[in-house]
Amino acid sequence: MLLNFFYTLRSAQLPVSVTEYLTLLEALKKGVVGPAAPVPDDGTIPSAYTIDDFYYLSRTALVKDEKHYDKFDRAFAAYFKGVEMVADFSKDIPLEWLRKNLELNLSPEELAKIQKMGWDELMETLKKRLEEQKERHEGGNKWIGTGGTSPFGAYGQNPQGIRIGQDKGRNKSAVKVWDQRVYRDYDDTQELGTRNIKVALRRLRKFAREGHELELDLDDTIHSTAANAGWLDIKMIPERHNNVKVLLLMDVGGTMDEHIARVEELFSATKTEFKHLEFYYFHNCVYDFMWKNNRRRYSEKFDTWDIIRKYNKDYKLIFVGDATMSPYEVLQTGGSVEYNNAEAGAEWLQRLTHAFPKFAWINPEPQGVWQYRQSISIIAEIMHQRMYPLTIKGLEEAMRHLSK
Repeated sequence: MLLNFFYTLRSAQLPVSVTEYLTLLEALKKGVVGPAAPVPDDGTIPSAYTIDDFYYLSRTALVKDEKHYDKFDRAFAAYFKGVEMVADFSKDIPLEWLRKNLELNLSPEELAKIQKMGWDELMETLKKRLEEQKERHEGGNKWIGTGGTSPFGAYGQNPQGIRIGQDKGRNKSAVKVWDQRVYRDYDDTQELGTRNIKVALRRLRKFAREGHELELDLDDTIHSTAANAGWLDIKMIPERHNNVKVLLLMDVGGTMDEHIARVEELFSATKTEFKHLEFYYFHNCVYDFMWKNNRRRYSEKFDTWDIIRKYNKDYKLIFVGDATMSPYEVLQTGGSVEYNNAEAGAEWLQRLTHAFPKFAWINPEPQGVWQYRQSISIIAEIMHQRMYPLTIKGLEEAMRHLSK
């Protein structure tokens, strides 16, 4: 079993060696995680281990660079899919399963009766609820709980509210999320399904001879050697570099999870096409800091002011995001879903577009729904309508504008 697991990781293009595989087997025998247990001859996981134990142990032994964690997770899930899905009817029904089944199916008339509050009223009401509520609550339209129509809680129905204790968004209308979430970096090694994205990005390429590095001029070498009666005459020329500089800012997490595959393809193509590329992540809207690594986004922050000062005006600024959020996140001080930002996101977007005159916003959401999302209209206006869909035609139009 473990030998096939090893081959699965190799098939996923993970740099896993035989030495590391033997280290994993030795760790299993020594009981590094969980109780020590002999490893069966067929290489199966000892029964003393849980699948979580084995996951962390195998990742530690086999993966030497955290940039491969995402590939490892996908390969691990594909190989062990269903291992923990065997039903055990001796156990109680999971409370979380029951809780999620409390989600309501309301009629349009019932939805219309649910009160929609403004920002100040929403925050003030939440403060009062926290002071008054003393116990857990399910259903209803007032208290913080589950499965109701209150603006506060999880797995309920309200046109606008604060999500508390829910694993992810369902209606994409929460104003603030009080759960610390973990996002994963986009995989820049993702292979493209088509070369068209690269072709579209090449409209922005501008080659120039620079530096002292040389490369072989094959055509001139052949011509000179032939003209020299066969005596080899090597000709060198300065290496050509694409001198276009790109600053790429990418939305990650939340509603962007639906677009991961396409954004990874774009990210991979961008890293291939542009030698001078700098990238940062943000969530929903840009505020006073961004980050480069999602696992360390709280400990390794990059001040947005520092980013603006660090890069020159000749950088082409490209935002990638679905711009789908509560309008408060763009327009309101303290509107971020994760913390109380001192300045509105719109202020930071305007500062960035002023600092980098050549800018564009790439939106993976279908263009047909843009008119129904208020936040998309707001951000498109801030971008001076320089918002383009994540399609081949959209990329070509964006690159054509940036190359002017």
